Formats: sequence, C-alpha cells, structure tokens
Amino acid sequence: MSYRTSPSADYVEDVSPGRGALPPRAWYASSDAPSLSLNGSWRFRLSATADAEDDAFAEPGYDAGGWAEVAVPGHWVLQGDGAFGSPIYTNHLYPFPVDPPHVPTENPTGDHLRVFDLPSDWPSDGGAVLRFDGVESCARVWLNGTELGEFKGSRLPHEFAVGHLLKPGGNVLAVRVHQWSAGSYLEDQDQWWLPGIFRDVTLLHRPAGGVGDFFVHASYDHTTGEGTLRVDSDVDGRVTVPALDIDIATGESVTVAVEPWTAETPKLYDGVLATEGERVPLRIGFRTVVLEDGLIKVNGRAVLFKGVNRHEWHHEKGRALDLETMREDVLLMKRHNLNAVRTSHYPPHPAFLDLCDEYGLWVIDECDLETHGFTEQDWRDNPVDDDRWTPALLDRAARMVERDKNHPSIVFWSLGNEAGTGRGLTAMAEWIHDRDPERLVHYEGDWNCRDTDVYSRMYAFHDEVDKIGQRLDGGTRKRRELPFIQCEYGHAMGNGPGGLADYQELFEKYERLQGGFIWEWIDHGVKHPELGYAYGGDFGEELHDGNFVCDGLVFPDRTPSPGLVEYKKVIEPVHIEGDGANGIVRVTNKQDFADLSALAFEWSCQVDGETVESGALAVPALAPGESAEVKLPEPPVDGRGGERQWTVRALLADDTLWAAKDHVVAWGQFAAGARPLPSFPATDRPVREADRITLGPAEFDARTGALRSIGDVEVSAPRLDVWRAPTDNDAGAEWQTDTRYGMLWRTLGLHRMRHRLVSVEAGDDALTVRTRVAPAAREVGLDTVYRWTSDGERLRLSVSVTPEGDWTVPLPRLGVRFGLAQADRVEWFGGGPGEAYPDTRTASMIGRWQSSVDELQTPYLRPQENGARADVRWVELGGLRIEGDPEFWFTARRWTTEQLDAARHRTDLTPGDTVWVNLDHGQHGIGSQSCGPGPLPQYFLKAEPAEFAFVFSTTT
Repeated sequence: MSYRTSPSADYVEDVSPGRGALPPRAWYASSDAPSLSLNGSWRFRLSATADAEDDAFAEPGYDAGGWAEVAVPGHWVLQGDGAFGSPIYTNHLYPFPVDPPHVPTENPTGDHLRVFDLPSDWPSDGGAVLRFDGVESCARVWLNGTELGEFKGSRLPHEFAVGHLLKPGGNVLAVRVHQWSAGSYLEDQDQWWLPGIFRDVTLLHRPAGGVGDFFVHASYDHTTGEGTLRVDSDVDGRVTVPALDIDIATGESVTVAVEPWTAETPKLYDGVLATEGERVPLRIGFRTVVLEDGLIKVNGRAVLFKGVNRHEWHHEKGRALDLETMREDVLLMKRHNLNAVRTSHYPPHPAFLDLCDEYGLWVIDECDLETHGFTEQDWRDNPVDDDRWTPALLDRAARMVERDKNHPSIVFWSLGNEAGTGRGLTAMAEWIHDRDPERLVHYEGDWNCRDTDVYSRMYAFHDEVDKIGQRLDGGTRKRRELPFIQCEYGHAMGNGPGGLADYQELFEKYERLQGGFIWEWIDHGVKHPELGYAYGGDFGEELHDGNFVCDGLVFPDRTPSPGLVEYKKVIEPVHIEGDGANGIVRVTNKQDFADLSALAFEWSCQVDGETVESGALAVPALAPGESAEVKLPEPPVDGRGGERQWTVRALLADDTLWAAKDHVVAWGQFAAGARPLPSFPATDRPVREADRITLGPAEFDARTGALRSIGDVEVSAPRLDVWRAPTDNDAGAEWQTDTRYGMLWRTLGLHRMRHRLVSVEAGDDALTVRTRVAPAAREVGLDTVYRWTSDGERLRLSVSVTPEGDWTVPLPRLGVRFGLAQADRVEWFGGGPGEAYPDTRTASMIGRWQSSVDELQTPYLRPQENGARADVRWVELGGLRIEGDPEFWFTARRWTTEQLDAARHRTDLTPGDTVWVNLDHGQHGIGSQSCGPGPLPQYFLKAEPAEFAFVFSTTT
C-alpha cells in the first residue's frame, strides 16, 4: 500500500537530496574563526505523522515551555524512558511497505527547538554557517523564523549559510526530523533504526577572506624517499610546514625528503593553510595508493589488511558517540593488532578519521548507501538502477569524499553496501575516480568489477578463497587481474568466530589475497533495566531479526570478547615458532613496512605451567618479511620432572601513543619435553556393602553404579554428555539448511538423551558400569562403558564410547558431566586464560590459571555454549583435583546446559545450588555459520569410537 503526506510535507517523499544546503567541503577546525556548539538540551515535541503539527514552533516567541527535553546529539527513542517510541532492528527488511519513494503516514516526527545567544566576542564581520553532522533520516531547518531548507543523507554533513539571519541574542533554531523519508530506502544497513539529531550541531563563523574548501595532495615516492605536496584551495593562500621548511602558495607543488605515512608508522607533519582571513591547521601524511601488478600497494608495497567492520555504537546513546568512545575503539583495535577498519556502512563521525590518521589504521570509507531490502523482490525498483535517484546517490558520494578527502588513512572509497548493481553506482564510481584518482574504489556487490578497483566478497568459504588465491575462480578478465579482499568474513556473532587462523593462512599463502575485515566490531545491545542488554524483538517490533544485531568482537560495553583475543593472536605482526628440544626459536616479521626495532623480546621457561626462569632474548631488527633463528639459553636446572615448555613474547620496547611499554604484541609457545600422563596401579577392589559400593576414596550406588562421593566431596554422578546449548553459529544462517547442526542436533534429539543401565559389575580390580545412551524415537545410540579403578587414594574413570547406528551428524560434545554441591575457586593447568574451542584456540596459552566459577562464563548477549578451557592437564575445584588422559576441555557453571539453552538473555539465568562440570574429550568446532561457513571438516567431532580417562583425588 502507498501512503501520501499532505503537500506541506511532500519533501519527505522527494527522491532529491534536499534543498538549501551549501556544497560539501572538507571538514576542518579553524585556528582563528570561532565556533559555537549547539549540542546540549533541546526542547522536543513528538508527533505521530509528518504533518501533524504546523510550523509555528519555528517562529521567534513561540512558547515551548510545555515541551519535553532531549539531548542533542541523541536519538529520541533512546530517551524519555519509552515515552518517545522504541528502537527497531531489522537486518535487511524495510520496517515499512516497499513502495518507493513513499513512506507510511505513521511517520514519527520530532520537532526540536534550541534558543541560543551569540558569545559576546562573536565577530560582526564575515558570515556564518550552521552545520549538522548527522540527522536520521530527513530534516527541515529554520533559523529565526526563516526556512533554510531540508536534507536527507543521515550520516553525512549538511551546512547552511546563516550569517545574515543571526542576532546577538535569542536566536531560535528549529529542526523538524522525520523518522521515515525517501532517504530511508537508501539506508537499510543492518542496524537499529534510530531517528534524531545524533551528531554535532555547530555554528561556525566564516571570516571574510577565510578558507573555503581545500584538497591536500601529499604523495610519496618510495624509490627516492621524497614526498610531493600540493594543496588546492578555493581561496588563494599559503601553505607552510615548518618541519619540512615548506612555504608555498596554494596550487603549487614542492618535493622534499619525508618520512611516509603508513598504518604501522603514522607519521604526520603539522602544517598551516593561511588565507587572507583565516588559518587552518593541517595534519599531512605522505603516502601513495596504487593498483599495480594486480595488487593494492601503498608506498610501493603490497598491504595485507587485518581489519574489522565498524558500525558506530554506544549501548546507551546509540550512534551518538563522543570523542573518548571513538578513541577507545581505536586504542582497542591497535592493542589487538588490527591495522584496518571499514566504516560500515556509512562515513563515521569525522573525528574518528582524525584518530585513524593519528594512531595508524588503513580505512575503507563507505558511503551512506544500502538498499538491501529490495532483494526480497529480486531488486525490482532498486533505486541504484533508477535514474531518478542518481542525484541523491551522487550527492551522498560527494558529501563523503569532500568531507574526508584530506585523511591519509583513507585508501579506499566504498560506494556503499548490499545495494545490488545499477547505473547509479556506475555514476558514483565515475565521479569518485574523476574527483580523486589518488585512491581506489571499492564495492562488494560488483562481482564483475565493472566499477571497482578490487575484487571484494563477503563470507566466501575457505575452499573458494583458496581458488581465488590461485586465480582459479573464473569471472571476467578484469576481475581475474584484480586483488581480492574479504570485506566481510568471520561473522563474530555469539561464541566465535571460528576458522580465523585457517583464513589467515590462506591470506598469507597467496599474494592476490590481501586480507579482510571481520564482521563486526561491536555488539549492538541496548542497555535495558530488566534484560541487561536488549536486542531485536525486545521492543515489540513488528518485524525484527533478533540478536543478529549482536555480532561484534567487543561486547556492548566494549569489553573484548574471546573472538577479539583470538583475532589478535591470529593476525600477530610477528610470528614466533620454536624447536624446544633443540632450544631454537624462529622469529618472522609479518609487518608490511616497519622493522622490529620497536619491539623487545623475552623468553621464559615453564615447568607444569609455572615459570621457573626468564630473561631477555636478542632478536635482530628484522625488516618486513625477514626471519631469523635465535638460540635460546640452556634450560634451567630444576629437580622437578614435570612438563616443560618455552614461551617467547614480543613486547613494546617503549611507550607508544596506543599502548604502554611491555604491552604484549605477539607470543609463541613450544614444548621442551613430553607431558607425563597420570597413571597408577589398580590396587584396591570394589566392596559391596548393602546399598553401596566403596572403591578407594569413593562411594557408589550399588544398584546403579552411580558415583556418590569422593572422600568428603559429594558428587552428582558423572555420566556421558553430548549436548551443548547451541551457539549462534551452530544455529546457522537460514539459507544454509543442510548444515545447520544446531537444528539437526535438536531434530535428532541430542538435547534429550536417555541413559539405559545395562549392568553394574564389581570385579576384582574395577567397578564397571555399562550403559546405552540414545535419543527417543531414534535407533542411533552410544554404547558407553564406565570403568572405575583406584590405588586407595585416587580414583580413575576410564570411559569407552562406541556409536551404534547410522550417525549422519557430528556430535556437539563428547565427555562426562557431573555436579558438585560446593565450588567457587578454580585452578587449572592448561589453556587459558579465556575460552577456546577446536577452531578458536590459537590464543589459548598453556599455563597455570585461576578463576571463580562465575568468571569462567563468557557473557554472550544470547546465552549459549561458552567458557570451555582447552588442553587442560588438571583442574582443581570444589575439593577435587581432576587429571586427564589425554588432555581435556573443562567447563563449569551454576546452571545446567538445558537451562543455558532455554535462556534468551543473561538475566534468564539464575544460579543454582549445584555447580555443573563438564570434562570433555572432544568439542565440535564453532565456525561462523551465523552468516558464513560452518566449521571446517578437521574440526568436526565425528561420532566414532573413543576412549578417555580422568583421575580424581581430593585436595584436602
């Protein structure tokens, strides 16, 4: 159905970008001209439709005393405790009828009012512009009763000339903001729909003869070590760079010796652009971006992107980010070895790009464009292939490029995301190539690479990426000659992503593969008083995509997830591997530009996970790509006969902008000797006494063979367990129905296995319990034998599992589960400190670790399997010490797996009196099938015969 507003609001459904705004220009701060922030508390009135109220509020003298107040920057649906509506989350479905350019009559409209005075020292000469950095989705603006115009393009700047309208006091700024507009069809970007003035509003004085627009061209010649600077300016002036003794007129070029800018060495030179009426500070980075030899090269060298996609998000303020939050993002990225960010799927707040320049991150700057919802109708009526919309598309491209063109961190302009293909995209690409030939153009949806300079894909499976690396993927001739990046991969939703190390191995194997960008940076959970964090559907949305909006490497409060810790290890800029038996470590510099002079290396030797000696390790300042073998010192003399290993770390040698001295950049571990396995002779025999059987320190139920206690520790009987609360990646994407193992496991009934007792046999040296474990309604099963032995003090459980029937799916897990009445502190020797699974264990460091049971849990927004520690040799908790033969996966939590499975939010989990412990022989891999590939075959937990054992003893 099509809806129309009254003629007074026809602009809402106009496909044009708007009217009245000034042409786009570079974003900069003046050294001379004052500015006035209009951020703060604004009067606010919400209407249900676009034309529900008249325009009288824009007139001076209007009484808005009865209006509510909202904070600007901000989104009104995140303020007012629900009085102003609620957020809506959809991945790609439009939350209104697809009838372009029309939008519903039910169109929440927020009237914003701000009265302000000019500072007493505000200049009387020159002019002024009013700048909006971001308003969703359509705004109409008045100043002192005069209409300035209206605009669309939510994440783009818009300026209006207002100098002639200003007065010393009592200026009335009125802004009408509509949630839905024709522009909404271009902003379907897998995020919360959040109306409001969410970026800064600023009044800027523009002095006579002041700076207008300018373009800094600063290239670098890697063969000579020289940089060439030219600043094109709308207003003539001079450019000075004191550190380089540069003093030239605008439009002139100068070539001097410089240090280049790279993400690893972000050298910036301070300069000044001075016109007759104004001085503007410049931060200049010299670098050259080219497509050469089928590769993306910066300063003559191919770049490997180790990146992430970043939506702007704050768990309380939505997309209204302050500078310190943006800085926190950049610091976390740098500290976790990321070197690149794609600004999905719109230009970020401009201050974020300043931080990327300063700290060093490669940037793909993406246009505010996505029309993903048109895929539901096979892209029919898609605006990007409709000439009527092309002016709006070109306006969005121009506002991105002109605003951001002076940032050395930006190496790619991206046309947008998931908008199909069409003439409008071609027009954008042609305009950008003409305006800025010094950068490359990206767009993932252009698989034939008609308009782009790189072959880009999302979520290509490992085997396809391997073929692409070998140039065996076909496609057009142009595509075959272009480099490849994964602009999205490793979907970081819930527990995961898995398989990152396997992707990185491919990226480093083939020259054509130039890395990728994890989806995505942050979980978009909304802080909620009852739910902890809310996601799609928690606000009663008519259409929603659940927790698909929670798919980040950091949690909503920016706490790193295990996925980010894993990614940091996978993309380390230094590779450390060793031969522990011969005392040799091999160090490889994996950086693209910097040598290793900024790093210091140290070695340590551990026995049973405890460091017995450590020291500095002399490693040469290897150039990029170079390797060296370094001799380790003689192993320390230690009387213990435990498991020995070496650990070598690469640390920052000095403080940097982004981390302090001794920050760990990379590490490697390698064994110096084999682990002695736990064993003892079975000297005790089981003794039956009435309704119980005793064996060494243990007591069993004589009828069922179930363990009751070990010494003074009460134990809920261990028994075979194969179920885990499916992860988001287990659940899989709806379009991959044949391999969604979470669904297949549930269909098979693995979440409701039944245990049939076959026999309890008390022999001369062992208690043997035979069972069959199987799901109702199915003929498959697992014959399971528990064999208990003891030497009088310790108790050994050997488990033998034999599958029966035709198992067509892998198992979620394979091990035993039992309960402890009391347990809190946990100590273990094995992988840590965080969780790990078969294809997410690269960052798991072998050592001695301690934690509480509660701290073992990973707080995914939708509860799911979490918290396993890998390669555990022994664990102590609740008065027990448990050793594994072989190493095992360990999990402990205060709720059952079934309770974890049933929960939708963390607040649904109520700790019980029992701590449930899993000792797993195997776990199925994780993958990233929530929007990508599942686990690779080598990480499948196949239903096949298995034997494993545990040794129990008390710690008191």
